Amino acid sequence: MTEVLPGSVGADDDADREAIEQERAKLREFVQGLSSDDITSGGWFTKLCAQALRSYTEKATWEYFQEKYQGVPADGIVGRQIQLAAKNAMIQGGITSSLYTGTVAATIGSLGGASAATVPAGVVTFMVDLTYITQLQMRLAHDIAVIYRIPLDVDDPEDMMKLVRVAFGIKAGEVARGSMKFVPGLVRQALKKYYSGPVLAAAKSLPFVGKHLLQRNVIKFGIPGVGIPLTILMNRYTTVAAGRHATSVFRGEAEVIELAETLIRRTRHPRLMLWVAWLVINADDEISDAERLLFQRLTRLARERHQVDDEQLADVVTIDPDEVWHRVDAEPGDLTDVVHAAERVATVDGDLNTHEKAVIAELRDRCRRR
Repeated sequence: MTEVLPGSVGADDDADREAIEQERAKLREFVQGLSSDDITSGGWFTKLCAQALRSYTEKATWEYFQEKYQGVPADGIVGRQIQLAAKNAMIQGGITSSLYTGTVAATIGSLGGASAATVPAGVVTFMVDLTYITQLQMRLAHDIAVIYRIPLDVDDPEDMMKLVRVAFGIKAGEVARGSMKFVPGLVRQALKKYYSGPVLAAAKSLPFVGKHLLQRNVIKFGIPGVGIPLTILMNRYTTVAAGRHATSVFRGEAEVIELAETLIRRTRHPRLMLWVAWLVINADDEISDAERLLFQRLTRLARERHQVDDEQLADVVTIDPDEVWHRVDAEPGDLTDVVHAAERVATVDGDLNTHEKAVIAELRDRCRRR
């Protein structure tokens, strides 16, 4: 993805290619500033994260996308961004693969013997491709978060790692393995043999993310004769996969945040609802990411909308059901809003389990007896 924001890429293929060539030139300058140690240690990835996102995130804002796609729902904008990113990835794949010979990728394995200040020319070409696709997919994930209004601060290490995990689907090697299904059987066998050779020896010392991305890139150029179609296909596939994974994660978070807004807006008993919600979430002694996000949002909105800041609840280590039932029994009036909230909280991470059903049944029974 070029510094020109997504959605601004021209419809003309020549214009697209020119924009990508400009971005490649910037990345070539970046790569030429790296040492072999930067590559083998994984330092290239850390440096790229800072370069790829800092100025970009100042421009790729929610307001930018709203103005660009006036009246289009978030799902429609996200779909368009994935299409544009996939197109750019394919063009980039065609450019890079045309520069390779069948043996260039093997020079990666010799990096360990290079001086700290020099990087072989073939590796520069390889790294321009790697940094382009890495940057493209990281920016795409960022865009998707922004469009679904999920706040991410790239200066916050926790948010930054979250973006990296989402952008590259960090379940080890998942994307690379998924791309193998597009490769003919004989080539697939050769690739497996290739992985056992010396080409990836240097990758063993890379941090997890750098190793994963390096392996995924090397596979595109390891087999002479299939470089161009395989590179284009893999670039498109991994970019679409990254976009779909980011959509699943950030759209899911947007739904949780929307649920929190709805529950807070509808409840007449915000303090009691928080106690009941925390009891439901802890019913099975496991707290999912969705449950954690929901409760964080509920407490924040309760504080902002209803001035409810329950220090006693905040100090709880192990929730006591009797304490919650005492609060339920002491609350006058109709509590159907609390029951409804409990039911919605219980399903935020999937179907109700036995423990959650028991808590909700007890809540209903107590509210029915009032």
